[in-house]
Amino acid sequence: MSETIFTGKLTRLVGIEPEKAGERMAQWSRDSEYVQLYNSSQAAPRYAKQIQDRLRNELDKARPGDFYFLVQPLDDERVIGEVGLWSALTPHRNAWLAVAIGERELWGKGYGSDAVRITLRYGFQELNLHRINLNVFGYNTRAIRAYEKLGFAHEGAIRGALKRYGRRWDILFMGILREEWERAQVAGSK
Repeated sequence: MSETIFTGKLTRLVGIEPEKAGERMAQWSRDSEYVQLYNSSQAAPRYAKQIQDRLRNELDKARPGDFYFLVQPLDDERVIGEVGLWSALTPHRNAWLAVAIGERELWGKGYGSDAVRITLRYGFQELNLHRINLNVFGYNTRAIRAYEKLGFAHEGAIRGALKRYGRRWDILFMGILREEWERAQVAGSK
């Protein structure tokens, strides 16, 4: 096998290094569109030290079953995003996925999709999950299309849950089952 489980076609997943990630994430927090695509909280700039402290705290208090990674492009070691699975070791073998690419010039170029592909492979092969869930905001049409192409199915919505851009938006729930992911792998190898 020529690649590790943490390497894709465009990206690789690496462990969290708060000092390395803090400054990049602080820069991303100054981009209100990035924050509004990734988080339902109000956008607010953060300092690197705040983010480093939060990351250290999350790592110290991480529950078994929480797997959090930084995303790097294959051609260098800069941090371009984050991805993770949460609550993966429950008896039901379900997990929640979150992903964000913070480098605006890389949006729409496949880096987020590649990081999700790696995370799905990790979740289904290494963690033996049955399903992976996510939620996405109704105005994030680029992400919705990417998740659909990756095999996620629409499963429901919390209607009108967010007020952004002068109107109400749904929070959409999507999921992919292990057998759906396996079928997509077989179809993709043909």
